[in-house]
Amino acid sequence: MKHNPFKGTGVALVTPFNRDGSVDYAALARIVDFDIRNGADFLVALGTTSENPTLNDDERANILRTVSETASGRCPIMLGMGGNNTASLLYNIGNFDFSGISGLLSVVPFYNKPNQRGMLAHFNAVADASPVPVVLYNVPGRVGVNLQAATTLQLAEHPNIVAVKEASGNLQQIMEILRDKPAGFDVLSGDDGITQPLMSLGAAGVISVAANAYPEIFCKMVSLMRNNGSDEALRLHFKMMKMNALIFADGNPAGIKALLAYRKLCENVLRLPLVPVSDKVRCDIENEYENIKNF
Repeated sequence: MKHNPFKGTGVALVTPFNRDGSVDYAALARIVDFDIRNGADFLVALGTTSENPTLNDDERANILRTVSETASGRCPIMLGMGGNNTASLLYNIGNFDFSGISGLLSVVPFYNKPNQRGMLAHFNAVADASPVPVVLYNVPGRVGVNLQAATTLQLAEHPNIVAVKEASGNLQQIMEILRDKPAGFDVLSGDDGITQPLMSLGAAGVISVAANAYPEIFCKMVSLMRNNGSDEALRLHFKMMKMNALIFADGNPAGIKALLAYRKLCENVLRLPLVPVSDKVRCDIENEYENIKNF
């Protein structure tokens, strides 16, 4: 049976920037250590929340090195590696050094808008090429097309595809996957705000934006769900509901960076075309953090 090393809380890491726009590797190391010490079960490097499209190859390599060296074997690392040119992606996978990487997070191809047969062929090729387990990433709001439950379940039979990060927000679809998935294949929530309900239905965990900045409470909720502490987990879920919405109110990762800055973990700097949240949203985020921090 295949083994999925990615269960519990995975943190979709931000990329901190200095005020001059350069990557702040010291702040990245600080966030990685902070999240692991406060309960993160695995880390996701160079995913959506990292502002990956605005990074160059040298920055990506240095970010991955910083994450790996700071984690120092304390938890698995998942690498975001996707694309809408299958041949180019396969070339990149074949020429990449996966030392220290436990898995690959690969998004549904964007912009091209492939149909279900195209997605099936694309991901089978990725899984065949990858030397590490593959986690599918379904986020139709960003890529323009939805990986349907039936296609996910077909892909779940591949021996090197171990999970799907489901960020469709379609509960019916996600429940169909949870109901019909084969042994050894897991569902990870791609939405912080519905992680607790999805775990109550059988999801194995989450790839979280929220856990960058308030892992103390978020990771505790997930840990409780994994250990049958559902009543207390539900209380924490309700406590975080407003915050989980606020950090996405003005875009991701703008919201979480505003809170990370408030907690003095990094500067509140993004790269264009992304910009910081509005002053109102920033104030709302800061005020709500004060409401939830003593959980």
